[in-house]
Amino acid sequence: MLKRILPLALLAMLGLNASADEAEIKKSMEAKLGTKVESVTKSGYMGLYEVYADGNIFYTDEKMTAILVSGQLIDAKTMRNVTDERMKKLTAIKFSELPLDRAIKMVRGDGKRVLATFEDPNCGYCKRLAKDLQKLDNVTIYTFLLPILSEDSVHKSKQIWCSTDRAKTWTEWMLEAKAPAGREDCDVGAITKNQEFGRKLNITGTPTLFFADGERVPGAVPLARIEQKFSQIK
Repeated sequence: MLKRILPLALLAMLGLNASADEAEIKKSMEAKLGTKVESVTKSGYMGLYEVYADGNIFYTDEKMTAILVSGQLIDAKTMRNVTDERMKKLTAIKFSELPLDRAIKMVRGDGKRVLATFEDPNCGYCKRLAKDLQKLDNVTIYTFLLPILSEDSVHKSKQIWCSTDRAKTWTEWMLEAKAPAGREDCDVGAITKNQEFGRKLNITGTPTLFFADGERVPGAVPLARIEQKFSQIK
């Protein structure tokens, strides 16, 4: 799998010397890496091809003599981080396709600004994010319970989902460490489906945020960054 080779900066001499088109590169990379390649496109720099696979971008030359892994492609003229820009586009989603019925909905003020988060109840970064999100106004927040850290995370997620007031129970746990104490034998299919959906979106860490324009932002980003992003969405 690709994740096993990410620490390497360069894989060289794949034994393929003939020039190849994008379809051939895709086929060869899948065979070499043992994972599905989502796309292969010309990067526009140094004859390199951008290869997107397993939630990561890496680069190879036309003859596939080497693969650059974990590298950042920077435009020397503008100093733009090309890799970062491409990742934003490649990992973006259609917000309208999110299964919002499987999320905890919280509305403040007019609720016009929209944000979706995928969070684990035992995630420390999620708890830090929760404190910042309390300071937002005129926003609708959809929180998807995504227990990925432990069995206790699954246990707490089910209790929160089964509670009478999910938003209140979630908030009390994340902000006040008031553990949910209710049942967990209601219809908790949403939790399992969220886990499956998270894998489909290649969400490997929590929190992960999605804005109305579909941009994905991983991690507990500062409140100022969230406000800035909201201001950019029209």
